Amino acid sequence: MKIGLTIESFDAARGGAEQWTSQYAAWLLRAGHEVHVVAGHFGDDVPGGIVRHQVERPRTRVDFARSAERTLDALRLDVTHDMGAGWQCDVFQPHGGSRTAAFEQNLLLLPRWLRPLKRRAARCLPRYHQFQQLLMGQYMAEDRVYIALSQMVKRDFERFHGVRRGQIRVVYNGVDTERFSPQWQGRYRQVVRDELAVRDDETLLLIVAHNFRLKGVPGLMAAVERLRGEGNRVKLAVVGGKRLPRGGSDGVLWIGPAADTVPYYAAADVYVQPTFYDPCSLVVLEAWASGLPVVTSCFNGAAELMTPGVEGDLLHDPGDLDELCAVLRPLLNPAARASMSAAARRLALRHTLDRNARELLAVYEEIAARRRRAAA
Repeated sequence: MKIGLTIESFDAARGGAEQWTSQYAAWLLRAGHEVHVVAGHFGDDVPGGIVRHQVERPRTRVDFARSAERTLDALRLDVTHDMGAGWQCDVFQPHGGSRTAAFEQNLLLLPRWLRPLKRRAARCLPRYHQFQQLLMGQYMAEDRVYIALSQMVKRDFERFHGVRRGQIRVVYNGVDTERFSPQWQGRYRQVVRDELAVRDDETLLLIVAHNFRLKGVPGLMAAVERLRGEGNRVKLAVVGGKRLPRGGSDGVLWIGPAADTVPYYAAADVYVQPTFYDPCSLVVLEAWASGLPVVTSCFNGAAELMTPGVEGDLLHDPGDLDELCAVLRPLLNPAARASMSAAARRLALRHTLDRNARELLAVYEEIAARRRRAAA
């Protein structure tokens, strides 16, 4: 098939959606498909065989969507797949989930009295009107297939954007279980823990995030401080973020951006992401694949894949410090983590990148079959 992928930045180093799209494009190439990528920026590590179509520096997201539409109209492709940036596509898969749902979840970070004021003020911003124009083009198509990364996102599509249930397919993220694997612990675990001054008898918690507030980093820091105050030997490594906060507890290790997160998964004991909104966190799947128990919230679509108490545990309120501490305390025991670690790896092996890609390819084939019937 001749397949077109649209994304603002085709650069695996930039984030989860970009990394996934690069891996997926490489998988399609290996499967024998012709892959075209429409993007505003291409990274240095573009898989060989990709046909590039670069959109020149659009001023706004709406400008990008229009330019991508013109580019795609000039190509004779069998299927077009947008990752959330444009509006010209057969398959729409916003890796950030619903923008409207994400905005509502961000309001939970504010005091209750301030939320309605923030909601009204946002409607006065030029950016709000651009987003509304973009959303109109993305969610008004009657014949488009919408890929939801989780049941949570499926509900958001229906609730906030009026997408018909029959247009939605739920396809969870998949992970490269060879790159992310417990096998790397032998190479990296002791080296990284020595570099971070983490003792063998200390529990190292890990979070990989860029938007610290949305992912629950402040609350996680407070939980670590409380647990340490109770006499627990625990530290937190925070990987990612453009600006690292100043100061903080001795138990918090600010790593900053990392080109390769594999060594940090290998060094950690538990992955924690008390997020306020995540469609289906790829880093959670990476942690499971690396053999780490995971603590995350019910606002993370990836949590739908887990059984609480088996591969980790679930938070009902990521802003509840008491709940977070209560969930973390049992995981400070190495014996409690051992069975969870094995279960986490088994769970990841059921949600590989290969499975993920084959499910998406089945959607493409469904679209192609529908067109053949229409042409007959």
